[in-house]
Amino acid sequence: MAGFLKFLAISLCLVLPQTAAAARDRIALVVGMANYQFLPPLQNTHNDANGMAQTLEGIGFDVTLSLDATALEMTQLLDDFAFRSEVADLALIYFAGHGIEVQGENFLIPVDANVTSNRDVQRQSASLKQLLDAVDRARKMRIVILDSCRDNPLGDNIVLEASTQAETTTNETRGGGGGMAAADPDRGTLVAFAARDGQVALDGTGTNSPYAQALMQKMVQPSLEISLMFRQVRDLVLQNTGNLQEPHTYGSLTGVPFYLTGASVAGSEALPAGTSEAWSALKPDQEEQLLALAELGDTRSMLGLAYMRLNPNAGRFDPAAAVAFLQRAADAGAPEAQFELAKLYERGTGVATDPQKALQLYQAAARQNFADAINDLGFLHHQGGLGLPANPQKAYGFFQRAAELRHPQAQFNFAALIDDGLVPGKGSEDAAQFLYAALRSGSSDVLDLLSERPNMFTTDTRRALQKQLQAHQFYEGSIDGDFGPGTQRGIRRAYGLEE
Repeated sequence: MAGFLKFLAISLCLVLPQTAAAARDRIALVVGMANYQFLPPLQNTHNDANGMAQTLEGIGFDVTLSLDATALEMTQLLDDFAFRSEVADLALIYFAGHGIEVQGENFLIPVDANVTSNRDVQRQSASLKQLLDAVDRARKMRIVILDSCRDNPLGDNIVLEASTQAETTTNETRGGGGGMAAADPDRGTLVAFAARDGQVALDGTGTNSPYAQALMQKMVQPSLEISLMFRQVRDLVLQNTGNLQEPHTYGSLTGVPFYLTGASVAGSEALPAGTSEAWSALKPDQEEQLLALAELGDTRSMLGLAYMRLNPNAGRFDPAAAVAFLQRAADAGAPEAQFELAKLYERGTGVATDPQKALQLYQAAARQNFADAINDLGFLHHQGGLGLPANPQKAYGFFQRAAELRHPQAQFNFAALIDDGLVPGKGSEDAAQFLYAALRSGSSDVLDLLSERPNMFTTDTRRALQKQLQAHQFYEGSIDGDFGPGTQRGIRRAYGLEE
């Protein structure tokens, strides 16, 4: 019973929405490659990287700038950035330089690469996958921007030459013609290409490339929601290049609105506490853009419009209309819409209560690995709900699955269940790994509990957590299970609090 109470208590804490004030860390890695040793040099990439770094710093990012990185330096940059991104709200990488698509995979070429074959490219370059891995564990949003859309038009015989578009003699491309391969990042990650897959990016006739110039112009616009920002960047580049270059984004952001520049303080998010309130704060012109995008089938716009209509404190409150938007997005396969619609059917908000329909929607979202739905199914199976019989053992499988998808609440809950000896085959080392992961995921509730009530865990689990902290160089003291000042300092550092 003690384990269940511990499990339930933290659950009640963590179901509350995160507030915008919880953490504001945004980090960026900006890379510009120009002076290639074995490939044609690029004219504007240093200007683009320097300008992007200054722009991002001006709106509150902690920026690492690298010009003309070698392959070894690129690897180290990405490794360091990956570790830092674990405790950042937003991790962003911008790369300007030669890029090549080889056998369906995109590669970004360092300045010392000497490539004469596809294999050389694969061995000596950084892949898009490596860039995605470097931002993967950021807590709220992950963005990779490639101002380097080019490919290998000559198959295994790679010869990169500065070329010109057939339509113009004044805009050089950043490499051979043909573009890069389409990207398919995980949910919550956005990959932005300077040009749609199969197209090339122009280097520009001025100081900056058309794409970098548009990004720097739009990034600083106050209170512009990030998905709409990239849409406006696309329109601006099309306009400035006479429709020769069309930027494109791949991936899907979460349903939480995000701003690179706030309304008043540079770099602030201007986010109210809840998702509905945050969407309701959008200006009317941005709502009009969302409505237009929703008509084109954009499911995130449908989600935003639904959240606006679920805010009882705003003039748009209309639960039935919210259900309609969510239903459209759910029918299109959006798992977050399925999850939110399930909650409405469960509560009877804007629609008649229908437990069976709610359960089906939770299950549909879970099948797409939507961690919130998986975690909620764990509770439903644990306690019995929506017609399900109580089945704690089955619930543990859902909690483990959600925890492995880095759901902070599930990470803690599963650690607590392991600590209580309720999960066969799992011990204190496993519990400590999930507690450490919950800290790195940014759960302030877990931070508070480990700081104020560490003895709720067994001595073995506390020792194992000290080993985890020590292995990641957050703690240098004894492995004794005593969470004194040294361990507490290590816990805060693991969470991302610098002293």
